[in-house]
Amino acid sequence: MKLTRYLPVLALGLLTLGGCANSDLYSGDVYRGSQAKTGQTVTYGTIVSVRPVRIQADDQGSGLIGGVGGAVIGGLLGNQIGGGSGKQIATAAGAIGGSVAGKKIEDRANQVNAYELEVRRDSGDTVVVVQKADRNWQVGQRVKLVGSGSSMSVAPY
Repeated sequence: MKLTRYLPVLALGLLTLGGCANSDLYSGDVYRGSQAKTGQTVTYGTIVSVRPVRIQADDQGSGLIGGVGGAVIGGLLGNQIGGGSGKQIATAAGAIGGSVAGKKIEDRANQVNAYELEVRRDSGDTVVVVQKADRNWQVGQRVKLVGSGSSMSVAPY
């Protein structure tokens, strides 16, 4: 029984797991559990610029799923080429190439479309907040900023 018969199933499973990053954490509408039942500072302001950006999800697994999965698939595919020592070299090259490609695919799957919102607060200072692009923001729109420091989100006013 050849393992190559199971390559499509293995590839699909790895790609499915690679896309499991929780991107809702980057939304202005989602709070972490530690933020519940805590007081948040609220300030008001006006959006002065909106720039589309992408958020790369934190690399908690260091590309383990994509890298290892890609190495396995690449090694299996490389193993189908040549014979003798050529087959070993092709298997090793396939594993290395598959690992690099798998990591890149996983990184790409863990990106989220976002906006960099520059807001001039009513106090006169300016703050920039990056959050998931889950609503349409317009220059000149009045907004409220909830939180402070590394825990701030922009919400419609």
